[in-house]
Amino acid sequence: MRKEYDFSKGKRGAVIASPGKTRITIMLDDDVIEYFRNQAETQGTGYQTMINTALRAAINTPTDRNKPITAASLRKVIREELSLLDIDSQKKTAP
Repeated sequence: MRKEYDFSKGKRGAVIASPGKTRITIMLDDDVIEYFRNQAETQGTGYQTMINTALRAAINTPTDRNKPITAASLRKVIREELSLLDIDSQKKTAP
């Protein structure tokens, strides 16, 4: 190791910028954060990525609620609900 380093040309902040992303501060309920952290740990992904995905899904959801439900969307909802039931049952059986 050197005794001294030259940081005169150094810059503060993130080393590598994330293209297409903006850092913000947002206040969320504790139970919402807890839910996404638990889900992320189970799935091996980041909780912020999961929150982003959920927000994106909310944006892309059709606003017209009178449209008929397709088989694909019904399957998706059933899978989501079953995964929530599985998580709840795991919590109850955990020591």
